Amino acid sequence: MDHLHTTDHRLTDLEIKSSYAEDLLDTLNQTVFRQQAQIEMLLREVRALRRQGAAASGLHPHQDELPPHY
Repeated sequence: MDHLHTTDHRLTDLEIKSSYAEDLLDTLNQTVFRQQAQIEMLLREVRALRRQGAAASGLHPHQDELPPHY
């Protein structure tokens, strides 16, 4: 009978740990989703700023880069 109680207790502990792990995974997934959205927004802003800077200076955005054969 004691063995049955120990097994039941261990199973309950595993279910609790699984529940915490599942919650942590959901939280991490939400964090990654928000960070990806922020990265995409920042990339759009950087592209817009580059275009604004190029337009203000009258340069093509890649005009100051060396050609590939250098």
